[in-house]
Amino acid sequence: MTSTNLRRHLSARHIRFMALGSAIGTGLFYGSASAIKLAGPSVLLAYLIGGAAIYLMMRALGEMAVNNPVSGSFGHYASQYLGRYWGFLTGWSYAFSMLVVCLADITAFGVYMGFWFPETPKWIWVLGIVLLIGALNLCSVKVFGEMEFWLSLLMVVAIVAMIAGGAWILFFGMQPGDPGAATIGFSNLWANGGFFPNGISGMLASLTVVMFAFGGVEMIGITAGEAREPKKVLPQAINSVPIRILLFYVLTLLILMSIYPWNKVGSEGSPFVQIFSGLGIESAASILNIVVISAAVSAINSDIFSAGRMMYGMAEAGQAPVGFATLSRFGVPWMTVAVMSAGLILGIVLNYLMPDGLFIVLASIVTFSIVWVWLMILLSQIAMRRKMGPAEVKALEYPVPLWPAGPICAVIFMLFIYGALSWFPESRTALYVGGAWLALLSVAYWLWIVKPSGEKAFDN
Repeated sequence: MTSTNLRRHLSARHIRFMALGSAIGTGLFYGSASAIKLAGPSVLLAYLIGGAAIYLMMRALGEMAVNNPVSGSFGHYASQYLGRYWGFLTGWSYAFSMLVVCLADITAFGVYMGFWFPETPKWIWVLGIVLLIGALNLCSVKVFGEMEFWLSLLMVVAIVAMIAGGAWILFFGMQPGDPGAATIGFSNLWANGGFFPNGISGMLASLTVVMFAFGGVEMIGITAGEAREPKKVLPQAINSVPIRILLFYVLTLLILMSIYPWNKVGSEGSPFVQIFSGLGIESAASILNIVVISAAVSAINSDIFSAGRMMYGMAEAGQAPVGFATLSRFGVPWMTVAVMSAGLILGIVLNYLMPDGLFIVLASIVTFSIVWVWLMILLSQIAMRRKMGPAEVKALEYPVPLWPAGPICAVIFMLFIYGALSWFPESRTALYVGGAWLALLSVAYWLWIVKPSGEKAFDN
């Protein structure tokens, strides 16, 4: 191996679209229907509230990343400012959550390809996409960034087309679907049980789905070790991506629920196909299939990248096997990519042999882990500030806004999400499984880190 350091080949364009590709696809095309079912039109308020908390979290991450741009990012910051134990929990939880999210997306990819090739076994498509994405991640990070840019750009263009097409239907009175369909208009936001059809509790319940949908934006911090001019690129990406994601979600769902009653979303085929059909586009289903395939491939691409770079940073810090820090001649941590790809292949076998309930449990870990990572980012930034003197604070190039009230409110909100998970029976399993996962990691930390080195469990 000829390289010892990650190479800084990612531009602001790459980083923005990598985060968009990771966060928008799964959350918009799949998670939004579940959130609408829980909250009705008030899901728009849930996305606005959740988006504000996510922006504060991203600014906290940006403050640390600009001050100290390193590989592994928030896993490194948790170790540095909260202690090695917390960094260990954060890094491994994030890497594992990325693996499980990838399992969902590669399984979905096989289903999507079945739309065109129903006779071909799904596992062939799944194996093919795993090998393709694995190979792509072994290339130079610049090649990876370019591929991710174009995949995400295709998805973003399609979403903009859906927004524009839906707006055309809404304002020019074109009827989606058959003539007997429901009346379109903004009145649909309050005509079917009101803006809060399931009460405030329904809106609060949807927050757990909404926050899962935003998962992926934090990968901007992962790119810090490979970004060109990180002190310039990272603030640009952080300032633009959360706002764009929020606009895509809110605008898309606003138009969708105006032309298609919220209580019918997902019950009569894809509502996104309905938008294209309303414009007289006969190949609407095929167009949407191309979009969701692009979204799935983009998300898999970004998630493997994120998990690999996180494990690279942890290996450098002595919190993961040293082989994960080995780089190829292209400057890529090849072993992490290989392990992730192998894990995906094993996951396909498990997903085929075991019941669907197993995957639901794993998805619960993802929800728990994502919120855990965001909470650790916020607490790390608060801890960093408390250790800094007035002169150091003044010298910060990208300080978090509304300090200290903003980060504290975001921390309270993340804790509230855990409260919401425990309050509703449908999501309570996430806390049980997540707690067991952290306990397992704690045992692993004691056996692999503390006991061999003789250090205290909570030393920095």
